[in-house]
Amino acid sequence: MEKRHRIHPTIRQFARELRQPQTPAEATLWRYLRNRNLQYKFRRQHPIDFFIIDFYCAEAKLLIEIDGASHLVKGQIEYDQARTEYLEELGYKVIRFTNDDVRYSINEVTSEIIRVVQKRIEEMNKANS
Repeated sequence: MEKRHRIHPTIRQFARELRQPQTPAEATLWRYLRNRNLQYKFRRQHPIDFFIIDFYCAEAKLLIEIDGASHLVKGQIEYDQARTEYLEELGYKVIRFTNDDVRYSINEVTSEIIRVVQKRIEEMNKANS
């Protein structure tokens, strides 16, 4: 059984507040992810430990981040890398897309998400059998 982590109430409230307003890229991707449009359930602005993840698929333990221009700054790149390493040590898979990926290549983005979700579920099923 998966261990559930208690999320600090302040983090949970902040995650709820981040759901509105969304960035244009987040809103675009959410239209594709919500209501199982891609077959799998996703949550948005989901808290994990002390982080708030843009989109999360629990079935695949997949974290999806949408990065704007601020993520191209040296200090932010290093922070994002450390954050990714930490989350992957907890057993999650992190994938990142840029705002431009979502804006100009949404079909490729959704195809990649489906591919990674299916691969993760397959790997997790093999590990559990």
